[in-house]
Amino acid sequence: MMKRLLYRYNPWWDSGFEFTNIIERYDVESQLRNTLNDKSIVFLTGLRRIGKTTLMKLLIRYLINEKGICSNHIMYVSVDDYLLKDNTLTEIIDEYRKIHKIPFDKLIFLFFDEITYQQDYELQLKNLYDSQNVKVYASSSSASLLKKRKSLLTGRHHTFEISPLTFNEYLIFKNIIIKGVDEHLRDSYFVDYLKCGGMPEYVLNNNVEYLKNLVDDIIMKDIAAMHNIKNTSVLKDYFLLLMERSGKQLSINKISLILNVSPDTSRRYFDLFVDTFLIYSLPRYGKTNSRILSPKKIYACDLGVRNLFTGYRDWGSMFENYVFLQLKDRGLSYVYDNAIEIDFITDHKELIEVKYHNEELSEKQRTLFEKTIATSKYIIRNQQDLENFISKD
Repeated sequence: MMKRLLYRYNPWWDSGFEFTNIIERYDVESQLRNTLNDKSIVFLTGLRRIGKTTLMKLLIRYLINEKGICSNHIMYVSVDDYLLKDNTLTEIIDEYRKIHKIPFDKLIFLFFDEITYQQDYELQLKNLYDSQNVKVYASSSSASLLKKRKSLLTGRHHTFEISPLTFNEYLIFKNIIIKGVDEHLRDSYFVDYLKCGGMPEYVLNNNVEYLKNLVDDIIMKDIAAMHNIKNTSVLKDYFLLLMERSGKQLSINKISLILNVSPDTSRRYFDLFVDTFLIYSLPRYGKTNSRILSPKKIYACDLGVRNLFTGYRDWGSMFENYVFLQLKDRGLSYVYDNAIEIDFITDHKELIEVKYHNEELSEKQRTLFEKTIATSKYIIRNQQDLENFISKD
């Protein structure tokens, strides 16, 4: 039975197979290609259905079509398949080697989707890394399960968080080409992007039910089922409150009062939403004590998901959420002083205020903006400002 299942997961093992209908994500894929020649285990993390599996398939296509790797030396499998629940990674790989008569000294490429569903996955991967000639890519939609268990793999792994499509990737997925003479259309398409967000499947199909089912799956499967939470209606209400507070400071205790749960339960639920990449939290800028104890600002995982719950209101907040998603890997925090806030300061002390189009800083904001010590200061008003900021590096 396993042989049949593995052939189903790996259609490239059969002659005449061609990869079709896979849209490139060039920037992310190029980063993954750069890891092919080292032995490290590569983890892909991020929101469920964000495109981790597609990126694995793109890498497999590249190995076969561009690098000339024998297709039989590449195996992909989704570890959360119930038909594999009683099999260890070693048993799966042993069966794979038997099918293709692959000796242990031959390099093989292994792709494991949703690796954290495999019990003791970190020990199994360590043994693979230490004893076999393998290159391993593995994905997970849970940050906490990945983080808690990979201490055994210290020095043996790299982690890439896969984000929603950027605006430029959105244009590629929508097959939109903006000619130089039509540059004036860019702002209009960007407004469409702010409404739609960057979930790849939703960008292609624009099916609202898809987004609803995505959020339900994460709440019911990745949070409630995995952590034995019975009251799922409270979880859903909690998430709605989070979406309504997107871009604002959040009080864990206030939410606990609104939902009539304990502060500890409120904190636990909040952490689970962060762990499954549904939300991101942003600490306050300052000394360690301030960063830990002060309220966090929160941002939605994706604009389409956010808009599903809040509608198209507050374009400035929507744009700020987008800017955060593009810059979140720069060690961001927010600046707060006497009830006045500046949106972001990076770990390189670059101060950033987001003002959509014609919005202006208030007098008190400008005072705080000017007096805050920073290496450089920016006001980002549109997509071009953001691209200029990113490209300066």
